[in-house]
Amino acid sequence: MTSRLHASVDAAPRLRGVRGAVTVDADTCDAIDAAVQDLLSQLVEANGLTPDDVVSAIFSATPDLRSRHPAASARAFGWSDVPMMCVSELEIDGALPRCVRVLLHASVADGRRLRPVYLGDAAALRPDLAGLVTAAGR
Repeated sequence: MTSRLHASVDAAPRLRGVRGAVTVDADTCDAIDAAVQDLLSQLVEANGLTPDDVVSAIFSATPDLRSRHPAASARAFGWSDVPMMCVSELEIDGALPRCVRVLLHASVADGRRLRPVYLGDAAALRPDLAGLVTAAGR
């Protein structure tokens, strides 16, 4: 009986968080949509997630991105049932411009660690993850 109890506990989904970031070519709705949707699609693909696995998302954007909330881009991507929030990044001298960051909370059945995704110039934010999922030049 004890082994069945442990098996059911091990099979229970776990809440995990995963980070990602992308730089945006220009402060336009289309450019923000394209960048956010690319980031979300790569996060989902890299981690084997479905929209149903995503519990919530917190987006931040640098103050130079004013045309569109990243959550609006995510809703256009199909995430209409995911609770999302947007915040502004602090204005820090020398900070990476035109950058959207996300913290996804996901329910993962197997409890695995999720892999972050940093795209375009945002790959420089986490050089320690350079061998993981990153793509420069987007």
